[in-house]
Amino acid sequence: MSVITIERKVLEKNDQVAAGNRRMFAERGIFVLNLVSSPGSGKTSILEKTFEDLRDAMKMAVIEGDVQTDLDAQRVSRYGVPVVQIVTLGGCHLEANLVRDALEKLDLTGVELLFIENVGNLVCPSGYDLGEAMKVVVLSTTEGDDKPLKYPAMIRNSSVLLINKIDLIPYVPCDLDTLRNNALKINPGLKIFEISCVTGEGISAWCDWLKKKETPAR
Repeated sequence: MSVITIERKVLEKNDQVAAGNRRMFAERGIFVLNLVSSPGSGKTSILEKTFEDLRDAMKMAVIEGDVQTDLDAQRVSRYGVPVVQIVTLGGCHLEANLVRDALEKLDLTGVELLFIENVGNLVCPSGYDLGEAMKVVVLSTTEGDDKPLKYPAMIRNSSVLLINKIDLIPYVPCDLDTLRNNALKINPGLKIFEISCVTGEGISAWCDWLKKKETPAR
């Protein structure tokens, strides 16, 4: 019982901070996406392709979360996008207070779209609200088509699924129909995009959706 009580208190405190983050985003008219996946699914590559497509359409910013190093922030910064790196030093997920602190170091002037690239993990991030508009979960074909069944909480708590690395379908044991159906069994309202950062397939559809989901003008 004590463990449950401690967990509840931690989540309640996190939700309070997340609510403050969300209010600030709403006041500034910033649409915020929490990008989640297991390690190596291609979150940063997806961001790079997104910046290439949308950099002339809207101003974007990124909060990068990782266990060690600022390598992802270095990659993102090459696109001229404001970025702040959070290094968790072993922590398996971002929390709302870490995002709040990172926002103090991020120039949000004119920013319309903010990505929070979470730590690679399909378990812990599913239960933590950061103040985002929605979670976007990335699954790669190299992980197989049963991932939604193994990590249902993440699928259930996400609004969008990006199925990445579809160019590898001929070479990996993954069936796209099975993967898609497994995800929709858990979350029938899930918006799904099938993409490849190598060939560019599906990136335009994803970016067109982002343009439509932009927060209304302030």
